[in-house]
Amino acid sequence: MPQDDTTPAEGNTPGSNTADSRGNLSSGDEASGGNSPSGGQPGGGDSLGGGQSGGQPNGGKPSGGNVSSSDSSGGGQSGSKPSSGKPSSGKPSSGNEFSSDSPGGSKPAGQSGGGTNPADHQPGDQATADRPVANDSDRKGLREPFDYPRDWEADVVLSDGGTVHLRPVVPSDADGLVALHGRLSERTRYFRYFGAYPRIPPRDLVRFSTVDHHDRVAFAALLGDDIVAVGRYERLDQGPSAEVAFLVDDRHQGRGLGSILLEHLAAAASESGLRRFVAEVLSENAAMVRVFRDAGYQVSRAIEEGVLHLEFDIDPTEESLAVARSREQAAEARSVHNLLHPRSVAVIGASTDHMKVGHVAFRNLLSADFTGTVYPVNPEHRSVRGVRAYPSVLDIPDPVDLALVAVPAEAVESVLDACLAKGVKTLLIVSGGFGESGPLGLHAELRLVGEARAHGMRVVGPNALGVLNTAKDIRLNATLAPVLPKRGRTGFFCQSGALGTAILADAGSRGLGLSTFVSAGNRADVSGNDLLQYWETDPETDLVLLYLESFGNPRKFARLARRLGRSKPIVAVKSGRHAVRPQLAATSAEVDEASVKALFEQAGVVRVESLAQLFDTALVFAHQPLPAGPRIGIVGNSIAIGLLAADTARSQGLRLAFDPVDIGPQAGPEEFAAAVREALDSPDTDALIAVFAPPVAIPGAAYARALREAVVELKQSKPIVSTFLAAEGVPDELAVLSDDGVPTRGSIPSYPSPERAVDALARVVRYAAWRQRPQGALVRPGGMHVEQAQELVRELLSDEEGHATLLSDDDVVRLLGCYGVAVVPFRVVSTVDDAVAAAAELGYPVTLKAVDERLRGRPDLAGVRLDLTSEDSVRVAYRDLREVSGEDDVYVQRMAPKGISCVIGLQDDPSFGTLVSFGLSGLVSTLLGDRAYRAVPLTDVDAATLIREPRTSPLLTGYRGDEPADLAALQDMVLRVAALAEDNPEVRSLSLDPILASPDGAFVANARMVLGPPPSRPDTGPRRLRHITPADS
Repeated sequence: MPQDDTTPAEGNTPGSNTADSRGNLSSGDEASGGNSPSGGQPGGGDSLGGGQSGGQPNGGKPSGGNVSSSDSSGGGQSGSKPSSGKPSSGKPSSGNEFSSDSPGGSKPAGQSGGGTNPADHQPGDQATADRPVANDSDRKGLREPFDYPRDWEADVVLSDGGTVHLRPVVPSDADGLVALHGRLSERTRYFRYFGAYPRIPPRDLVRFSTVDHHDRVAFAALLGDDIVAVGRYERLDQGPSAEVAFLVDDRHQGRGLGSILLEHLAAAASESGLRRFVAEVLSENAAMVRVFRDAGYQVSRAIEEGVLHLEFDIDPTEESLAVARSREQAAEARSVHNLLHPRSVAVIGASTDHMKVGHVAFRNLLSADFTGTVYPVNPEHRSVRGVRAYPSVLDIPDPVDLALVAVPAEAVESVLDACLAKGVKTLLIVSGGFGESGPLGLHAELRLVGEARAHGMRVVGPNALGVLNTAKDIRLNATLAPVLPKRGRTGFFCQSGALGTAILADAGSRGLGLSTFVSAGNRADVSGNDLLQYWETDPETDLVLLYLESFGNPRKFARLARRLGRSKPIVAVKSGRHAVRPQLAATSAEVDEASVKALFEQAGVVRVESLAQLFDTALVFAHQPLPAGPRIGIVGNSIAIGLLAADTARSQGLRLAFDPVDIGPQAGPEEFAAAVREALDSPDTDALIAVFAPPVAIPGAAYARALREAVVELKQSKPIVSTFLAAEGVPDELAVLSDDGVPTRGSIPSYPSPERAVDALARVVRYAAWRQRPQGALVRPGGMHVEQAQELVRELLSDEEGHATLLSDDDVVRLLGCYGVAVVPFRVVSTVDDAVAAAAELGYPVTLKAVDERLRGRPDLAGVRLDLTSEDSVRVAYRDLREVSGEDDVYVQRMAPKGISCVIGLQDDPSFGTLVSFGLSGLVSTLLGDRAYRAVPLTDVDAATLIREPRTSPLLTGYRGDEPADLAALQDMVLRVAALAEDNPEVRSLSLDPILASPDGAFVANARMVLGPPPSRPDTGPRRLRHITPADS
């Protein structure tokens, strides 16, 4: 293919190249009066290789940019293919992302002419930043844009914990693109354009800033009003491939912008029907090859004359999703690290009035002996508590990492402006008067958070109690709480600011030490999900406690909790079962109770009903090992208390290793210790409950010491809890103290009653069982025809104009058949003779059923006739059903083998996505809510546990001597239904009811399905922060 081999002339586009739609230069198109060296007239094509010479597409194509393998990418400069393998000065080069070990790049062999090598110059800026003037001819050939895709906008967290706003490029971005170009160093322009390219010509600027949001797409990353990075793609030859390229401001290279842009471009391309990205790269540019390889894509490479041609499918793979999740975790954890590990804190609103919130916050920071610097900000006083005060945060001479804001709500916006100008990383707002005060306050809250994110800042609150980090090298108490727990290894996230004070006091009184604590108040930005990301890799935290009133992104919570729970227990109180606080409505998703239950069970979250249960359970996790099983021993000096503990244990599903051991009220401390040793030594026990009622003659402390020493001496890996003197928490006599004097591993928790002790231990046993359970694999059964199903779905929805539709019986059978789920053969008839003919065709025995679903699903309403074995019985049944239903139409269906009636369902949850449910069919099960739920996608373990979870599931496993049903067939059907939902988000609901589960298999007797437009889902697609919009305001 012809190549442009000219060098740039003064005032012309380098190499007589023109910009494509994404800000990349293409050869052969006259941008500033240059001639086409290939002998053809300039084209003006829109492709990334872009200009056409002599009517033929030019082969020069810019490559994609690079991010380093550690996601600390540099710039993302891309350009087009050098001619004949010899890079020509002035031509756009292949994409580059600079890393610390390649600061200047290398000079390509064969360079000549107008290009300059940045290695020969100090990085500098000699570019013209003035906006050029475009005319109508500069817009020739540009396609009219599709509607602006507002849902592509996103706030994203970068690798250093800061944020930027990502959105599609619009024509008014021209000035911002010129400003970005003017800020680029000579080195960055060289690696982006392979030449000096001192200014952007008018035609190039029009193409840079004009896209159609379909075939030509560009994203701008904005920090405040500045465009700091651009990523682009353009469809090639109207096919399924597009070429991709990036450009990143020098000051923001190394923040992971390249990988973020690639994710969002790939998602937009998929939405537009594209399947592959291509790029061409100099063979020396190993860093650019790594960007795609390290993103988890399978990259194919070919080399020709020193140029690498790269191609890869953009459909998400397990590896690409894992890479994106890993980068998301690192970035969001870093943003929380910035919050909890500040080197300096400014208290804005620090007051000399001891009753003011600002004074309390400042005093607590000083009292905790914070290892960094604290600056009081108060324009009316020269000092606060003897520390020099500053009129504004802008007057503080040093950097400020965290600003604690304690000023009236109406003053917070001006404080935010000052903090943004100062470069503060995180804002902690303890001020009230926002979302909790009504619609106007909510609108102000969301506007404040949007402004903060757009300028790179995270926000905790408003209406927050504060944050705490007890690490020795931090000692941060940026809370309003007067009483704090000691240092420990438990992290606590609490939505309620008011409740946070009581929580901290309760933790301290029970001897539960904390590593970190965050009270997010209205949770407008930083949420529990951010803390889960942080605690996953925090070496100072072994246990996570949550007090949740609502979910911002439930689907993401489930994903994070499931991953974190495999290494660190999560105990959660979920309040607000029936309503969400008004101030949380705009940042919360409504989630029904069944969905919450499914979420917690699938993720291994230990759910409790109260704060008392939360701390009861936490004490076992914090101080005792996990049990190997459910077998417990009970030892004590009171048979009455022992029997009460035994009854509670059985009701909680625990197994008694032996009858409760009663040493009698007269037994001394050594006898007590000996009985404990024997029980713990027994191979039949997995855990122990020590119940103790103090005798009159002997002080209880002696028994406590004997109990503690016996446990320490044995060094057992079995947990033990007690009802020692009816104490609550960890009594001093049962504590094993750390160097800091805090109860640590080996301390024995005590409870006021045996019921509470057993309840706490039972929760720990169930968690340990979940953790021991294999995670399972995402299994897709064979014999499924996905493309055929998706084509059928498109066909069925083609005339529905965006409305949900109930499928006909035949269409349901066709769609289920694509996934290997068969419905027992049936016919719909409208005369008695047709019924007889259908029965003969299907084969006896048959069943007749009313078409009315209400009658068909209620045996007590006589809507079904079973086991019909002759023509006469069919005639009689038809007449009876016509009389009952008042309709001529009836179902004639071949009799399935007798079995237990079950139901498998799909229901669309707006927060979690699709939930698969299973239970026994019938009114009783429905009335009792005896259903199990799991969120798609399912592993084989999920499917197996789903069908065993309902309370009535023993009927499937041979109850009272019956032959067991074929559970493997049920599990296979569950996985096929889950695959149907995963592949076809248009399936809004599905009910297979009844399914007859017999020893010979599982047979679907009836199916009902609704299709509709696929809903948008949180936590799907590329990385982004939770979207916030004012609700009804």
